[in-house]
Amino acid sequence: MQLSNKQKQFLKGLAHPLKPVVLLGANGLTEGVIAEIDSALEHHELIKVKVPEEEREMRVAINEAILRETAALHVQTIGKTLILYRPAREPKIRLPKG
Repeated sequence: MQLSNKQKQFLKGLAHPLKPVVLLGANGLTEGVIAEIDSALEHHELIKVKVPEEEREMRVAINEAILRETAALHVQTIGKTLILYRPAREPKIRLPKG
């Protein structure tokens, strides 16, 4: 599934007031962190993940791994914060047609 620009703008608006649900710690991206992100996506559909890695290339690699492992869609990256969307089995967020 791909998000259109209109859908991304809609999700960005919904994500604006959200606080990061998952914060990567000193151990980086572990199976536990992936499971936590997966669980948060199932419950909330739209989440923010804080990746406090200083190196940009490493942060991009971590972001790509998160997207791959959780089958989530990338909405936006703002600095060290990643905004993810994945529709739940019973979606709460209704995306505009797009």
